[in-house]
Amino acid sequence: MREDQIKVMIDQETLENKIAELGAIISRDYEGKEIVLICILKGGAMFMMQLAKSITVPVTMDFMVLSSYGNELISSGEVKIKKDLDDSIEGKHVLIVEDIVDTGRTLSFLSTYLVKKGAASVQICTMLDKPARRVVPVDVKYSGFEIADEFVLGYGLDYAQKYRNLPYIAYVEQEE
Repeated sequence: MREDQIKVMIDQETLENKIAELGAIISRDYEGKEIVLICILKGGAMFMMQLAKSITVPVTMDFMVLSSYGNELISSGEVKIKKDLDDSIEGKHVLIVEDIVDTGRTLSFLSTYLVKKGAASVQICTMLDKPARRVVPVDVKYSGFEIADEFVLGYGLDYAQKYRNLPYIAYVEQEE
């Protein structure tokens, strides 16, 4: 992929302002409760760290690795757990923090999995939502930006493990 194919979609300031706004809403909704933020690595890490700084209620964090992409541009459709939770979530309020909701398969799988693990509640917070690609319905309670069906990079999102460190969201301009 050439650098000139990468175009800014959401600049850093707009992105970080929206994340702060999400943090304030989550803080209000969970007032008086403690929440467990579960980040889906690797893409959700940058988003979760920024989001956590904006949440004022007590939080703990855990991380999972799920895969349905590998190094491909499209999902294989099969979700695999590569790293499970370190701690029990039984009886706890869980907020799944995801970089992007695409087909919905991963989050549908994970939501069901966490309920079976005994979570008191499970909600989803995503930085980006791409409803045009949805094949499995998911209830996203907190969403930063709804985007078109573009392949996106930056702020944790990657292509073959590259471009995660871009401080903004970019899309890949397809050649004519």
